[in-house]
Amino acid sequence: MTTNNRLYYTYSNYLKNLYNDKVYKLPVNLPVTCPNRIDGAGCSFCAEVGTGFEMLSNTIEVKEQLLKNRDYIKNKYKANKFIAYFQNYTNTFLPLEDFKKYVKEALIEDVVEIAISTRPDCIREDYLEFLSTLKKEKGINITIELGLQTVNYHTLQKIKRGHTLGEYIDAVLKIKMYEFKICTHLILNLPEDNEDDAKESAKILSALGIDYVKLHSLYVAKNTEMAYLYENNKISLCSKNEYIERVILFLEYLNPNISIQRLLGRAPNEETIFCNWDTSWWKIKDEIELIMNKRGTYQGKKYNYLNGSGLRKGCY
Repeated sequence: MTTNNRLYYTYSNYLKNLYNDKVYKLPVNLPVTCPNRIDGAGCSFCAEVGTGFEMLSNTIEVKEQLLKNRDYIKNKYKANKFIAYFQNYTNTFLPLEDFKKYVKEALIEDVVEIAISTRPDCIREDYLEFLSTLKKEKGINITIELGLQTVNYHTLQKIKRGHTLGEYIDAVLKIKMYEFKICTHLILNLPEDNEDDAKESAKILSALGIDYVKLHSLYVAKNTEMAYLYENNKISLCSKNEYIERVILFLEYLNPNISIQRLLGRAPNEETIFCNWDTSWWKIKDEIELIMNKRGTYQGKKYNYLNGSGLRKGCY
């Protein structure tokens, strides 16, 4: 199933079909860190504030964060239903009782879903059991968002991710036992990754039956190891045109039933030394769609590699 002029299956359409209404995510910022930061500075690309550039302070109670964000979104976008999105850092790295407390505080009026952002190596059955009970008792949907970033395990090591592809596969299999939805985050322009990695990412996510994908274009945050490497010409990033080609290739190989939450990320200029080739994210998005339209291509066009596709007529 593809939308947006049959180019790709947008997350907004998925939500509208599921909830019969306009649905928006409300970010929640908790006082939590990441296991990768306990013994070091974390992933080489991660800013000191994580991904929390535009979020409210984690000193504000969960309910108050949600109410403030809900009122703003309601007035600006006329949304009526919301997803409480525990976004920053590794939310399942919290002690279990603290995790339970914060998630329960998110069960306010008009919240129809809880989304938990975490790492593949921080998925444990006691946390999943709690979420499963909550889902059954409160009738609320649960999504787990996993930051994979790339399927290239060599790159994962170089960016000091702290886990490999194996932990990601293990996490997906565990989560699927509880029938939660899964969103996977990918960065398609990490240094040394190429088009083959973009294509293989689509294949692995399709084979595992992931529900949603969130694509990020790498931004280089100030005061990070990645910033040092970039400023000293120790790494190079692909061009904007190359990133666009990777996105299109990824979409072509991706199962058309996987919905796309975004095609690239963004960050404040004052916090970065490189972001989206000094181009507005929506302009790059428009360029991707324009090229796809001209080529007559779409999500899933090359989705023909599973279910024993290596067998060919007459090969017996």
